[in-house]
Amino acid sequence: MTPISPPDLGALLRSNGECLFRVWAPLSANVKVHLAGREDRLISLQPEGHGYHATDVPDVQSGDRYFYELGNRKSRPDPASRSQLDGVHGPSAIVSREFPWTDTGWNGPEMASYVIYELHVGTFTSEGTFDAAVRELDRLKNLGITAIELMPVAQFPGSRNWGYDGVYPFAVQHSYGGPVGLKRLVDACHAKGLAVILDVVYNHFGPEGNYFQDFGPYFTDQYKTPWGDALNFDGPGSDQVRAFFLSNALNWQTEFHFDALRLDAVHAIKDFSAYPFLAELADATRLRSVELGRRFHLIAESDRNDARLVRSSEAGGYGLAATWSDDFHHAIHTLLTGERNGYYEDFGQVEHLARAYRDGFTYSGQFSPHRNRRHGNSPVGVRAWQFVVCGQNHDQVGNRTRGDRLSVLTDLEGLKLAAGLVLLSPYVPLLFMGEEYGESTPFQYFVSHEDPKLVEAVRRGRREEFKKFAWQGETPDPQAETTFARSKISTRFAVEGQGATLHRFYQGLLELRRKVPALGCHSEITGVVVVEKPQVMVAWRKAEREEVIFAYHFGSSPTEQTAAWHGGRWRKLFDSAAKSWAGPGTAMLDELASEGEVVLKLSPRSFVVYQRVN
Repeated sequence: MTPISPPDLGALLRSNGECLFRVWAPLSANVKVHLAGREDRLISLQPEGHGYHATDVPDVQSGDRYFYELGNRKSRPDPASRSQLDGVHGPSAIVSREFPWTDTGWNGPEMASYVIYELHVGTFTSEGTFDAAVRELDRLKNLGITAIELMPVAQFPGSRNWGYDGVYPFAVQHSYGGPVGLKRLVDACHAKGLAVILDVVYNHFGPEGNYFQDFGPYFTDQYKTPWGDALNFDGPGSDQVRAFFLSNALNWQTEFHFDALRLDAVHAIKDFSAYPFLAELADATRLRSVELGRRFHLIAESDRNDARLVRSSEAGGYGLAATWSDDFHHAIHTLLTGERNGYYEDFGQVEHLARAYRDGFTYSGQFSPHRNRRHGNSPVGVRAWQFVVCGQNHDQVGNRTRGDRLSVLTDLEGLKLAAGLVLLSPYVPLLFMGEEYGESTPFQYFVSHEDPKLVEAVRRGRREEFKKFAWQGETPDPQAETTFARSKISTRFAVEGQGATLHRFYQGLLELRRKVPALGCHSEITGVVVVEKPQVMVAWRKAEREEVIFAYHFGSSPTEQTAAWHGGRWRKLFDSAAKSWAGPGTAMLDELASEGEVVLKLSPRSFVVYQRVN
C-alpha cells in the first residue's frame, strides 16, 4: 500500500511573515486561533475536510504565542506545537524553521556501522543542555562511537523527566535548549561524522498537559497500555491519528536532519489493521529518505522477540531497520550478577547467552518460565546488523529500585567481560552514558509534575512495580530534585584510576572492531560451544578469508580445560585478563598452534580473542 501523505500541521511560519495554522479538530465545527502577545487577535480557521481546519494569518513573528479556541469555548495549546516555552498548560509558541545547516552532503552511516551511545540530555552534563552535550562529542568520537541516541526530548511537564511523559511530540523541551539548540547539536554531530538517533514515543501521551481528547478521537477504549490510554491506530478517525505521527516522524527526518528514530515499546502500539502503522511509517520514511538522498533508519524497542518487525514487507514483515534484543542484556546480566527475580528467571545459564549470541534472541518460540508460555518467533534470515544489543541501558538501570548500574553489581573483570560481549558481538552495540568508564552514580526515575495527585500516583506506582523483583531498599522519590541531581554523570572519572583503564579498554575494543571485519556486523557465526561447568562459551566467526575465535569465562575461579579449536596457527588479538588492563594476569599464550583442540587456561570472568594467521 501507499502511505498517507500527511498534511503540514501546527503553526508554519513563512519568510514573508505569514503563518499557516492547521489543526485536526473533528469534534469542533468552529475553530479559532487566538494570537496573544504583541496584539490580541482571534481569527477563524476554515474547514478543509476530514476534520482539518486551517488558515493563513499575516504579520506573525517567531516567538508569538497562541491558543486554539475550540467550538465548545475551550482554549487549548496546539497538539502539533513546536514550542511550549510557558509549560505544558501554557500557550504554544511560533518557531521559525530556518537554520544555517552546514551538513550538506551528509549521507549518514549504514546500520551495520552503528556503535550507539544512549544519553539523557538533562543528566549527561552538569548544565543538562544540547549545547553542553556538544562539548562531549570529541570524546565520544575518539572512544569509537558512531551514533548518539537521545532519550525523548518532546516537551514534558516541568524541567526534569526521562521524556516518556511527553505531551507535545513536535515541541522540543525548552529546558534543554529548544528546537534551535537541538539543531545545533545535530549539525555538530554530523560535522564530526556522528549520526543522531532520536527516541520517540508513539504508544501513549503523558498524563499532564494532555488535551488531545478535546480535539479528536486520538484514543481508543479497545486496548490498554501500562502507561495510559491506547492511541487510536485502527479505529474510526485513525487515518488522521496515523497522519499526525507520520508527520511527526517526517518532521524529525526532514527539518531536524535526524538519521534514525528509536521507536519506544512498539508492542504497545495496538494496531490490528491490514496495513499496520509501523509498516506505513517504514514506507513513508523510506520514500522521504529517497527524496532527501540521506539514509534513515527505524529501530524498534520491543520485548516480543518478533522478527516480523525487521522482515521486509515481501516476507510478511514491517520493514523496520533493526530491533532491540533484550535477551542479550538479560543473559549477560544474570551471569554476572546472579539475579533471577522477575523476567530474569528466564536466564542464568551460559546456554541462554549462547542462543542470544548465535541467533539474536534466546527465546525464539521456546517455553518461557516467566511468561508461562512460548515466547518469540524465529529470526532465521534476519541480518546481524538488525539487532541492537547492550549490557546496560536506561530501562535496565533506571527501572531498578535504586537505579544501580552494573558497575556497582559486579567487579572490574565483570565489567570488562560485559564490554567484550557487547562491543565484539556480531550485532549493533549500544552503550549507556557513563558505562565506558564505569560510572557509579545511579540513574534513577525522576519527574517534575505539577499535579499533587499525579505525583503521589507516580510514587505509588514505582513502589508497586519493584515488588516482583524483591529488590531491597527505599524507592527514591521521583519528584525530588535530589533524585534528578544524583543521576547526573561525571565524566572526570574517564581520566582517573580504574575509570581511565576501563575507558581505554572500551576504546581498544572499538578500535579492534573497526579494524578486524570478522569482529563486526558483517561477520558470520560459524559455531558456538558451551561448557556450563565451568561456565565457558567458545564462539567462531569469520568474514571473507578472516577467522576469529572467542573464549568467554563467567566463572569466579580460574579454569583449565581442553576445548575444540580449528586447526592452524592463531595469534592473540585481545585478552581482558592482561595486566595492561588491570587484570589478574593471563596464562593464555600469544600464539597457539592447533590440530583440532587447545588447552584453555582462563582467568575468572575473562575473555580472549584469537585470529587465525594460516
